[in-house]
Amino acid sequence: MISLVRLAAMAALVASTASAAMAQGIPRAQSPEEVGFVSTRLKRLTDRLEEGVKNNELPGAVVLIARNGKLALFESVGWRDKDAKVPMTNDTIFRIASMTKPIVSVAAMILVEEGKLTLADPVSRYIPAFADTKVAVEKKKDDGTVEIVLEPQVRPMTVQDLMRHTSGLTYGRAGTNQVKQSYLDMKVADRGRTNAEMADRLAKLALLYQPGTTWEYSMSTDVLGRVVEVASGMPLDKFVEERITKPLKMGDTGFEAATDKKARGAHPMKEGPKNEVPAIPDVTEKFTWRSGGGGMVSTAADYARFLQMFANGGQLDGVRLISRKTIDLMTADALPPDVKMGADMARFEALEPSARMGQGFGLGFAIRTVQGRNPLPGSPHDYYWGGAYGTYFWHDPAERMYVVFMMQSPAARLRYRYLMRDLVYQALIGN
Repeated sequence: MISLVRLAAMAALVASTASAAMAQGIPRAQSPEEVGFVSTRLKRLTDRLEEGVKNNELPGAVVLIARNGKLALFESVGWRDKDAKVPMTNDTIFRIASMTKPIVSVAAMILVEEGKLTLADPVSRYIPAFADTKVAVEKKKDDGTVEIVLEPQVRPMTVQDLMRHTSGLTYGRAGTNQVKQSYLDMKVADRGRTNAEMADRLAKLALLYQPGTTWEYSMSTDVLGRVVEVASGMPLDKFVEERITKPLKMGDTGFEAATDKKARGAHPMKEGPKNEVPAIPDVTEKFTWRSGGGGMVSTAADYARFLQMFANGGQLDGVRLISRKTIDLMTADALPPDVKMGADMARFEALEPSARMGQGFGLGFAIRTVQGRNPLPGSPHDYYWGGAYGTYFWHDPAERMYVVFMMQSPAARLRYRYLMRDLVYQALIGN
């Protein structure tokens, strides 16, 4: 069944796929071999994705691999909407969740280059409420019980802390941690509030750690989005559109898709222990909160243009967004040598940006620092990130290659990120 659907979809789209890729400004290689891949080995990747669809591991996916500025693979498998039996296509639009973070990080670096912002600035320069934010510190009492004591910041939270997730902020999670629970109680991620309202509410809560001491994946980039608004004098979505997506011709990328593109949105399927459809918003749904940490939608081709800009040293098709040295700064490990990992950050498993895993964190994404400690293949200085809904990318400058993987499956996301690394590198044979 899957193969017949895929053949039908390919028959309808074989010409348009190539022309769409050309229109995006990233030409297709004459064959994968032209850019160092082996076609029969790449087929292992698409075969494994089809197997996953057949076995109900994921509804469908789009995978794009580019090397030396040319497409080695750009293919879709499975279903865009499994219930409606709509095949996946290369132009499908996805909720990219935390793959929003690199885009908003570039927005901040544009302002750094214009002298409107510096990484060393205290966040309170742009959001005054953070000047008084306290740090929650556990203190053991004489009777052995633990109480939470609020202490002042030893040094102010900086813009750099926001970009590398050492701000002391966190994400709301139910459980015994009072700070994480307070995020849920205060509804800091309420989609009906503005970025300004979100930041002011968040500043009233305690930090989980002293700024600069601990890597804790967090709402830092959401706060960074508010800093971009204040420093630029523009709403975040408008700044991203005018300064990034429009110049790069990323026409399907934004905080929501136009209503006439609704049919192109990817749909999740039932999954997880409760066999329920994940709560992923429709790509056309518009929220007041323009989440800099996870609010955007995009396509594989659009995100490839964003990565090609990085591969080109900050410019694409004659448009320069940032300088080569800014990219050098963003893609270097920004974590101090004595930084600690948050108490539950081991949940990232092989993706954890710790020295133990041979990785660190730059300004907007994780960085591989050394070869060998991590179980996933790659190269020193490659950088990557993914989204909670299943999307994933990495850029390997040493191999002059980047990969974009798009799906909407929270349950399968880690498994398929690992598989993507293995199956892409096993097919890369030539220089």
